[in-house]
Amino acid sequence: MKPILISGIQPTGKLHIGNYLGALKHFVELQNSGKYECYFFIADLHSITENFDPKEKSEQILNLTADFLAAGLDPARGELVEPKKSTIFLQSRIPAHSELAWILNTVAPIGELERMTQFKDKSVRQKENVNAGLFTYPTLMAADILLYETKFVPVGDDQDQHSEITRTLARKFNAKFGKTFIEPQAVHTKTPRVMSLANPLKKMSKSEPESCLFIDDSPEAIENKIKRAVTDSGTEIKYDKKNKPAISNLLEIYSSLSGLDIKKLEKEFSGKKYSEFKNSLAELVTDYFSDFRRKKKELMKNQQKLVSVLSSGSEKAAKIANKKIAEVKKKIGLL
Repeated sequence: MKPILISGIQPTGKLHIGNYLGALKHFVELQNSGKYECYFFIADLHSITENFDPKEKSEQILNLTADFLAAGLDPARGELVEPKKSTIFLQSRIPAHSELAWILNTVAPIGELERMTQFKDKSVRQKENVNAGLFTYPTLMAADILLYETKFVPVGDDQDQHSEITRTLARKFNAKFGKTFIEPQAVHTKTPRVMSLANPLKKMSKSEPESCLFIDDSPEAIENKIKRAVTDSGTEIKYDKKNKPAISNLLEIYSSLSGLDIKKLEKEFSGKKYSEFKNSLAELVTDYFSDFRRKKKELMKNQQKLVSVLSSGSEKAAKIANKKIAEVKKKIGLL
C-alpha cells in the first residue's frame, strides 16, 4: 500500500505562474513519481475566509478543476487508484472536514493559533474582514490532512508553520484520547518566490493582474507583460537578488520552466540586451503553457465533465473521511 499524500489549492481566481511553480507543477510530479496515493482537493471552504462574490465562486471552482486536469493531474476512477492517478475532490462536499475541524478546535491552544503568520498577514491585508474563520483556519487545514491517514504533505519552506501545527494537534488529540492520527511529514519542494513584474520586492499577486503572469494568459498578454516588466540599472544579465532583483526574478522564472541552471542562463545571455532576454523568456513561457491553454479551453467547454470528476473524487474521498470521523467521535464519546 502506497503512503497517502494530500494537498489543496483555494479557488480564488486564476492561477499565476507563482501558484503553478509553488504547487501545481509539484502535484503533477508527485503524482507521476508513482510513489504515493495522491489526493488533491479544491479548498473552497478555506476560500470563503476572504472577501468573495457568491456569483463567481462556482465558476472559480470549475476553473481550478480545469487547471488541475490541464496541468496533468489524472483523476482516478473506481475504487482502486491506478499508477499515476490522483483523487481530485471538493472540500465542501465532505462534511467530515468541518466536523473534525470543530473537534480539533477544542484541543487547539489559542496561543498556537494567535502566532500563526498567515493570520497576522491576512488580518492586515483585509482589515475590514478579520473573521473567526481566518483565526481557526489551521484547524480546518489540519482536519483536511488528518482525515485521510496522510503520511506526506507537499509544502514550501514558508509553510512549515502550517505542517507543524497539524502535527501538534495530532499529538494533543492522541495524548488525550488515544492513538488516532498519524503525524504527517512535510515533503519540501524547492519553490522560487516569484515576484511582481512591476515590483521585484513584492510577491506576485493576482490582485495586480498587469504585473502578474497567469498560466492561461494568451501569447499576446504574456509578451506584453514581460516586455513591460521592470529591469535593473546596468545591462548585465546576472543573478544578484540584492543588487539586481528584477532580472534575478526573471532568471528564476526562466530556470524553473526551462530546467536550465541559472549559471548556464547567465552564460547564454552574456553580452545580450535585456530586450533579447525578455523576448526569449516570453517565447519560453508561451510555448511551455501552449498545451495547457489548449486543454483548458476544451475542458471549460464541457463543464459537466469537471463536475463529474469532482463528484466521483469526492465520493471516493468521503468513504475514507467518514470512516475516520466515526472513529474520532467514538474516541471522544459521541454517539
